[in-house]
Amino acid sequence: MNTTPATQSASAYIEKTTRLSRYVRNLLISAPSLRDDLLGKLANAWTKPEMETFLSTCPISDEKSLKKALRDLRKAVMLRLLTRDLNGLADLQEVMNTMTAIAEVTTNCAIHHLSHWLKSQYGDPIGAESGELQTFIVVGMGKLGGGELNVSSDIDLIFIYPEEGETTGPKKLSNHEYFTQLGRKLNNAISEITEDGYVFRVDMRLRPYGESGSLVVSFAMLENYFITQGREWERYAWIKARIISGDHIEELTQLARPFIFRKYLDFGAFASMRDLHAQIRREVQRRELSNNIKLGPGGIREIEFTAQVFQLIRGGKVAELQIRPTLKVLQLLDSRDLLSTQAVTELSEAYVFLRDLEHRLQYLDDAQTQTLPENPTDQAIIAEGMGFADYDSFLQVLNSHRNKVSRHFDQVFAAPQSTQESHPLAALWSGLENGESISILAELGYTNPESIQNRLHQLKHSSRYNQMPDANRTRFDALMPPLIEVSSGFTNPDQTLERILVLLEGVSRRESYLALLLEYPQSLNQVAKICSASPWAADYLARQPILLDELLDTRLLYQAPDWGSLKITLQKQMDEQAGDVERQMDILRQFKHAQVFHFLAQDLAGLLPLEQLSDNLSDLADLILSETLRACWKNLTRRHCDVPQFAIIGYGRLGGKELGYASDLDIIFLYDDESPEAPEIYARLAQRMNSWLSSITSAGMLYETDLRLRPDGASGLLVSSVVAFETYQKSKAWVWEHQALTRARWVAGDSNVGKIFDRIRCEVLKQTRDRSKLAQDIIEMRQKMRDSHPNTSGLFDIKHDRGGIVDVEFIVQYLVLANASQHADLTRNIGNLALLKLSGELGLIPDDLAESARDAYRQYRQWQHQLRLQGAKYARLEQEKAAEYSTSVQKLWNTVFGG
Repeated sequence: MNTTPATQSASAYIEKTTRLSRYVRNLLISAPSLRDDLLGKLANAWTKPEMETFLSTCPISDEKSLKKALRDLRKAVMLRLLTRDLNGLADLQEVMNTMTAIAEVTTNCAIHHLSHWLKSQYGDPIGAESGELQTFIVVGMGKLGGGELNVSSDIDLIFIYPEEGETTGPKKLSNHEYFTQLGRKLNNAISEITEDGYVFRVDMRLRPYGESGSLVVSFAMLENYFITQGREWERYAWIKARIISGDHIEELTQLARPFIFRKYLDFGAFASMRDLHAQIRREVQRRELSNNIKLGPGGIREIEFTAQVFQLIRGGKVAELQIRPTLKVLQLLDSRDLLSTQAVTELSEAYVFLRDLEHRLQYLDDAQTQTLPENPTDQAIIAEGMGFADYDSFLQVLNSHRNKVSRHFDQVFAAPQSTQESHPLAALWSGLENGESISILAELGYTNPESIQNRLHQLKHSSRYNQMPDANRTRFDALMPPLIEVSSGFTNPDQTLERILVLLEGVSRRESYLALLLEYPQSLNQVAKICSASPWAADYLARQPILLDELLDTRLLYQAPDWGSLKITLQKQMDEQAGDVERQMDILRQFKHAQVFHFLAQDLAGLLPLEQLSDNLSDLADLILSETLRACWKNLTRRHCDVPQFAIIGYGRLGGKELGYASDLDIIFLYDDESPEAPEIYARLAQRMNSWLSSITSAGMLYETDLRLRPDGASGLLVSSVVAFETYQKSKAWVWEHQALTRARWVAGDSNVGKIFDRIRCEVLKQTRDRSKLAQDIIEMRQKMRDSHPNTSGLFDIKHDRGGIVDVEFIVQYLVLANASQHADLTRNIGNLALLKLSGELGLIPDDLAESARDAYRQYRQWQHQLRLQGAKYARLEQEKAAEYSTSVQKLWNTVFGG
């Protein structure tokens, strides 16, 4: 909007503005010269440089002339801005940008002059510890901090200085006294009403301890306040905090961020902001402010609260949400599926409408108001200013926007059941006679109601329950009746409830998780489904309760992984925490747990075939390994190149893409780098990677790792050059190492090293071998494994017993090693099922035996997986159940190796 339409003159624009704004009309009467300046510049928006130039031409020699210059600038800015806005030449963003800019420019101009005059009296303020010059830091809060200032707004300020000390002049002041004087003079320069008006009203009540607190605080004082006194509503206020004058931006950010944004999900923010809004609502009712478009129902504040509650909940985990402008936050909530596109669109449109209306209300008399007028004359002016033919049609659109805002606000902040008294099963928890409780539990379908009643009684009288903070106990109490109810709806209600109780006890001191379950009642049913289906899954959730958040959106929970998008997301999260090793390690673990939990939910719902699950878990491991390598390399203090010529090779279940939920990773590290520093640097890299993967942090462990498949095993070097690896594999490796090589692949790192590994692997597998000797070696190795896994249970061990999984794997490995020299296709890492089929097609084994072994292997993996989900320590079942399959595998074994 940089040109004035030719159809209307600037004079016509000014005439319309004077009709819609008594403030402008009075301003032009008192200062007619402003009209001529406006006529020549109306086509262009105000910019910061233009404001600064304006002030630089003003004669400023003392505080009186400073005040006049600042107020003259405001008049000029307001006149052009109002005229542009009321005539459709400026949009909301220009209005907010311009008002924010003048606040920053006038504040900085005042500080520049006032500091100069103060220093001439007292000298420079110097830090006692650093010996450095101390700067006066002005933090803009609220709409000023967010770059959203309105045309008649207060500016919320906080004054800070880095450290204590004193000035250098002959008349010394402590830094605190010096900056207090400067702060008072700044407030006076900006807010005092003189014959030229004022610049902004200044509100300092957001400073530590409010009106009773010191006008200025040091970093140390502010940090101590956050730790010891900071209240929930102040977290909300500090979201928009931004330094508008001074430096030390990063230092202040680091100081305030832990106070504003919790490290983990903070669903307690719902209750805090709900309480704050309730206070505002009560004040609105008391003062009869229902027509206030900021504080009233469906007003600006409700839009801001809706956006900011998600920032408080997730901002510590999602750095993207640590932004200030309301409209940008809303768009981010849409892109991250935290609010629906429709909700974001309606809230954004309402925000623009309400902010435009707010400005037109304030244009009338340059008054800080957000209340709709009651007299018909002003109503007509507002309707015209908003582009409507009459006030009734304006009200119809306004009410539509406010109703939509209220609806979305109520959906987000819908009050949960904060007590359990109204629930039909409340008495089961609050206390019935034993006989009554048992009767009710039996009616609900619990198979052992006496045991359940005793469990509930023990829990309620446990030290853990009685030592909970009051707020946690209230939430815990509110959750118990619906948990008893939802558990009763499953076929195994006793086990389901017990597993949920274990989870609930585990999170009972973490208010945020209890708040999540209360704020999102639908999550209770999801938790019950998972706990009912699998004790292993219930335990996994209890160990990683942060995963409860993943239950909130079933669309995402059951969505197939988009690996490209997930990789970008993970890299972004890691880069945001560059240099913070502990945080990066937690990010990797939380990312892994979240994805595994998605697969687990899909698996339990019958939506994910086992082979696809294994592919997903293997692809996830590949991604984690790749990002761990990238992060560890960046964190090495000594690097000889930008990109390491280093790769990770996966063996075993990782290599064969058959990972399960609890599988460890068999990996080795290779490099192809002739630099003399390479062996030492890559060894350090491998050590660090192994530590990152296997260390236990507050977020758990990434993976257990097994590095024994490297050349010379546990006694060998942690990393090998590709030359050394090739030499070893072709001249020194044992047969079992070549067996392992049949299902090995490059999984992460330098793809060129991966290609070299693939070549070596294929050449080794295609070596001509003595079939008899090979068979004997493999039979002996199989017997050693069997001896190391004795089974006296009377059950069939799916993995280790004769005719089990290991037999199938050894058969396939023999077929590959014995025949790859004639059939190169056998070197392809296509999995045991496909290699069995290929062996049958090549005539290496009978087709019918190949197919029956494939059926057995597939069934074994299904059983193994199901038993794991049911928490079984060993994958064992009745001999009769497995007899058909074990017989088929033993028949193939005898065909391949002899009876």
